[in-house]
Amino acid sequence: MPRGPRTAPSWALLLRLLALLRPPGMGEACSCAPAHPQQHVCHSALAIRAKISSEKVVPASPDPTDTQKMIRYEIKQIKMFKGFEKVKDVQYIYTPFDSSLCGVKLEANSQKQYLLTGQVLSDGKVFIHLCNYIEPWENLSFLQRESLNHHYHLNCGCQITTCYTVPCTISAPNECLWTDWLLERKLYGYQAQHYVCMKHVDGTCSWYQGRLLLRKEFVDIIQP
Repeated sequence: MPRGPRTAPSWALLLRLLALLRPPGMGEACSCAPAHPQQHVCHSALAIRAKISSEKVVPASPDPTDTQKMIRYEIKQIKMFKGFEKVKDVQYIYTPFDSSLCGVKLEANSQKQYLLTGQVLSDGKVFIHLCNYIEPWENLSFLQRESLNHHYHLNCGCQITTCYTVPCTISAPNECLWTDWLLERKLYGYQAQHYVCMKHVDGTCSWYQGRLLLRKEFVDIIQP
């Protein structure tokens, strides 16, 4: 169900929320729920292609008693796919310094380009963490690159469910079953790289690879 607009929290508050949500005994780990690239784009306020120019450790807030730190990456934005209504040109992105709070480590001063998804906070700053979809541009398939322009945005009304075991069945007509983990024992496998969950005029959704229908092995998972 589409979500209404919400005011994004400040980055200092977001850091505190990440700390509170960290499970007990997981002090040195970051845990994220799996999501298909299409879901990441749909749920993010921003999606851009960029290079990292430099990085700097900065305080998380002006409060001198706040010991939290952030990494501020200066970036060169190459293209924006989502977020036009929130920001025009992104110069800096911020991420937690602490890896246990899902801070992202990116290569600065190199030729590497990234797809970055994230949130735009109430103060206008762009915030990213490991639970966002962040990939070297060179690792994206042709379909993923093309879908950033059109297909992902146009099909956010579809629901994508991760299949871990069989049987794995559809519970709603606008649902697609994501089977990479079952078939390949990894999340970002062939289906994530080469398929889009697309919505039809009747409101149903199904996997498409350009004009091709769903591969047979995906259907077999639905009907074991």
